[in-house]
Amino acid sequence: MSRTIDYGNLMHDAMRSLIRNVLLDVADNGLPGAHHFFITFDTSHPDAELADWLSDRYPGEMTVVMQHWYDNLEVTKDGFSITLNFGDAPEPLYIPYDAIRTFVDPSVEFGLRFEQQEDDDKKVVAVKAEPDLNQIEESELEVEEAPVKAAEIVSLDSFRKT
Repeated sequence: MSRTIDYGNLMHDAMRSLIRNVLLDVADNGLPGAHHFFITFDTSHPDAELADWLSDRYPGEMTVVMQHWYDNLEVTKDGFSITLNFGDAPEPLYIPYDAIRTFVDPSVEFGLRFEQQEDDDKKVVAVKAEPDLNQIEESELEVEEAPVKAAEIVSLDSFRKT
């Protein structure tokens, strides 16, 4: 049997590293300018930690918004912990990078989507983020399921603001 290069997992690891580096910078320096994040994650991931009432309300996935108020951001090599406000109730969360399904910064039209395929392999798809901020509640974001497509090459230049 011949060895192959697993580009999908290599890309997956690189994008998780990118998220980690962004969060490390935010932990050290705060969110710059208009930057803010919508982070959708798998609430049933075995290492995810959230209040029972949140996991009951969002049994499969939940999107959190990291914008005006957050506290106790701690970034580790496997995930991050943060306290967010849910209807005037601060709640601590721990989100492993493996649980993240989307990471979007709409202020610069940047987004990543980690798609789950039927054979349980994951692939990373870079997406252009253009959410309608008037339709989004502070504690959740509707994420449409995209059909699984064949692999495509995406130029990072297409995500840069001109």
